[in-house]
Amino acid sequence: MFTENQIQQLNKALKNATPSEIIKKAFELSNEAVVTTNFRPYEAAILHAVSTEVSDVPVVWCDTGYNTPNTYKHAEQVIQELGLNVFLYVPKQTAAHRDVVMGIPSVDDANHALFTEQVKLEPFKRAMEAHKPKVWFTNLRKGQTAFRNSIDIFSLSADGVLKVSPFYYWSDEKLDTYLEENNLPNEFKYFDPTKALANRECGLHA
Repeated sequence: MFTENQIQQLNKALKNATPSEIIKKAFELSNEAVVTTNFRPYEAAILHAVSTEVSDVPVVWCDTGYNTPNTYKHAEQVIQELGLNVFLYVPKQTAAHRDVVMGIPSVDDANHALFTEQVKLEPFKRAMEAHKPKVWFTNLRKGQTAFRNSIDIFSLSADGVLKVSPFYYWSDEKLDTYLEENNLPNEFKYFDPTKALANRECGLHA
């Protein structure tokens, strides 16, 4: 649907735009959109920004089943306060069952790829197949990983979906201010079982 030339033009035109302006432009391009979240730190910002423009936008939450109690409490608070239209996707096998037969393999373990497929990639693929979005809002930011440094506000997913990161050039400090100004909570006790390092790519975006 979108060409690389169009992506480059969008990034050039909107490099200094506000998140609201970026989101409005994305919805002009297509209203067949979703916003994905795992309720990690600063996710309340993207959820607030997108749902402010379109209140009933589908919010896809792929829950690995390994979130901390703090993250689940944070998720419930954000969902209620923002009135989010959440669609929950979970692995086909429970964490309790997987703990017995596999556990949480390290990134060097031969089972790590299978583990990542089960808890993250398969639920995400299922979600995208169900919603078939043309626009995908996410909170990727420059400086998070080497891969994320190589993209921009607008990019194309492997399946050709227009991926939109309205806060791409924002720092943590700027996001802290956004959360404070909009009375939004944040939560830092987040655990991703597929990553050993904080700057490791999660698998959905690469």
